[in-house]
Amino acid sequence: MPKFVIIGYGDQEGYDRTPAAVRDAAHAHDARLRKDGVLMGIAGMPVQVRNPEAGQVDTTNGSFMASSLPLAGFAIIEAASLAEAIDMVSRTPCAVAHGVVEVWPLEKTS
Repeated sequence: MPKFVIIGYGDQEGYDRTPAAVRDAAHAHDARLRKDGVLMGIAGMPVQVRNPEAGQVDTTNGSFMASSLPLAGFAIIEAASLAEAIDMVSRTPCAVAHGVVEVWPLEKTS
């Protein structure tokens, strides 16, 4: 079954202005996804890693990508199609609480 990388972005302000019933339903939806085997987590502080021409490893604390909303979390899901993946994540907290969720098809796995 195809796999998808899910990246959720959202902030506390958007979360707080979302009705509690909508937030609760979104968290219940996430709990069902995790019960069904979805690998899901909250994003920690990233580290950039560079190793130009395999000569010297250089690390920098912080993210490389920039967004108007902070990165909230991630998931790896399996879905029959992109449409099914979109449907699965459309009810998650970031999607319903004024954030955004990216769905990236995982083209190759090993």
